[in-house]
Amino acid sequence: MNIWKITSIAWLALTLSANLTAQPMADENGDDLDAGAAQLTLDDLRTFTDVFAQLRRNYIEEIDDKTLLQAAINGMLSDLDPHSAYLPAKEYEQLDESAEGRYIGIGVNVVIENQRIVIKNVLVPSPADSAGLNPGDIITAVDDVPVKGRKLQDAIDELAGKSGTPLSLSILTPDGENKDVALVREYVSLPTVSLQLLDQQFGYFKIAMFNRNSAPHLEQALKSLQDDGIQLRGLIIDLRDNPGGIMQQAVTMADGFLDEGVIVSTRGRNAVMQMEFKATRGQWLPDVPMIVLVDRGTASASEVVAGALQDHGRAVIVGERTFGKGSVQSVLPLRNGDGIKITTARYYTPAGRSIQAEGIIPDIIVEPTETIEEHDDRPREADLERHLANSLAVDDTVSEAEMYSQDMVIVGEALDVLQAAGLLQGTIRLPETETPAQDSPMEETI
Repeated sequence: MNIWKITSIAWLALTLSANLTAQPMADENGDDLDAGAAQLTLDDLRTFTDVFAQLRRNYIEEIDDKTLLQAAINGMLSDLDPHSAYLPAKEYEQLDESAEGRYIGIGVNVVIENQRIVIKNVLVPSPADSAGLNPGDIITAVDDVPVKGRKLQDAIDELAGKSGTPLSLSILTPDGENKDVALVREYVSLPTVSLQLLDQQFGYFKIAMFNRNSAPHLEQALKSLQDDGIQLRGLIIDLRDNPGGIMQQAVTMADGFLDEGVIVSTRGRNAVMQMEFKATRGQWLPDVPMIVLVDRGTASASEVVAGALQDHGRAVIVGERTFGKGSVQSVLPLRNGDGIKITTARYYTPAGRSIQAEGIIPDIIVEPTETIEEHDDRPREADLERHLANSLAVDDTVSEAEMYSQDMVIVGEALDVLQAAGLLQGTIRLPETETPAQDSPMEETI
């Protein structure tokens, strides 16, 4: 490595150290953010430059300085906790698009089955819908390059691209027809709220995630039912496999079912993260009984909703213990167009519970069947390396919770709860819910 580069880096590091020592960081109010924290010494920064130089000179492959510096930044963030990360400009832009509830693509969910790329679902509206693609279609070539004989994931990745760019696919339909279709990639809206009516009087709402449109879409769906003269006698909110998203949308959704009281509070190191969100008067469906379905994939913002409705006694929580992500991440822009996502606070339920690494314990715990349990090896927050500890002592025992072992889908169990409360009569048609198989394929939205 050029000795002048090493000298320049070392000089910059030493200058930074001197500045840090002389001028501790302060917040907007002038409060010292580093009070009580250990300061970097010159020896610490010399160690950094030594490691930098040794890697640059002796690593098995030649590495440029920018790559090494990027690795140092990535390591600085990823070593803190599982959710802090450096976001290059492209990822930073994609994160914002996801928050808006849209992405660039053709509008299909694909899975790999028997070494083939199979379309599982087609979003409406989307380029795929306009081109006449259907669930069950098999993609045999992408831009005239056959899928067979290559890495399938590479072919799937090629379905994505910039908005307005063309794409050609060769398709084999379930009835054996071969056809070629031409599409143009564009922004596709992700549906986050879906509705099914059970016996024309019970609403089943699946909430896939929380983006900036989730709460308004649910409110609109409920209003549409009322406009059609349908008076719901019960409501099921399905938050299973909901990874979270924008917390403000979770707060708005919980507020829709509450009249008063705290929804969630956050506590962080800085004063700006000491927040408390309270419900406003007026409910979307006052006095209508509610069931909220959760599982180990219910995380973050979806745990905010479940925790708020549980603590206020507004809904019965049914399912498995949730993921346990009780931390808040802030996304901060950098001057070069990149961004960083850092953990800035923990959140607490209305009763003051910290869900971090603990999760929400349902009122009625439904154990998964043996087949599902063996297949479902997804980790929870507590299984992740360097996860934040829970800031409150929590009793691990489950009290006042019925334990069920069941062979039916969890939606059926929720309806049983309503039936036990005398709310259901007769036979109810359940929504179709897939039970994961041992070799259930991974799904991608393109």
